[in-house]
Amino acid sequence: MVAGRESIAEPGKLAVKRIALVLIALALASSALAQANLPPGKWWRRPDIVQILNLSEEQQEKLETIFRNASSDLIDLRGEVEKQNINLRGELDQQQLDRAVIRKDAQKLSEARGRLFERELAMLVDMRAVLNDSQWNRMRNGLLDRLGNAGQQRPKANGQNPRRQR
Repeated sequence: MVAGRESIAEPGKLAVKRIALVLIALALASSALAQANLPPGKWWRRPDIVQILNLSEEQQEKLETIFRNASSDLIDLRGEVEKQNINLRGELDQQQLDRAVIRKDAQKLSEARGRLFERELAMLVDMRAVLNDSQWNRMRNGLLDRLGNAGQQRPKANGQNPRRQR
């Protein structure tokens, strides 16, 4: 009878682990900044990007201020996401899985990711407001290709990615 119970419990454990792994993978794949296809780091200080976008000193200063104002929040929010990831992984590593606790931890992780996404998006919107339409379009439609990231898949401004169409 114990063997029968284990065979029923095993698929349940696997399903919970699969769900958790999918949640973690989705979190890593989505970020407001990544989806906007901005170059990493303080891109507004890179001479090649400054030249391509023709950024003024005033724009660079505004972008720096926006980044500085958001940095502390982003650090805290990323830390919270990591803490929730650790909590969820810890529960998934237990011999006896408690689905209620796992669901609760997964919900906390999802909420933390949501808060991080919202703050990243707010920063992106603020940065977008500093750029004129021409600069934004250059950023979206070709800057990464010109900087040697042509192999990166990214959606075009119309939301479609020709590499994924078949």
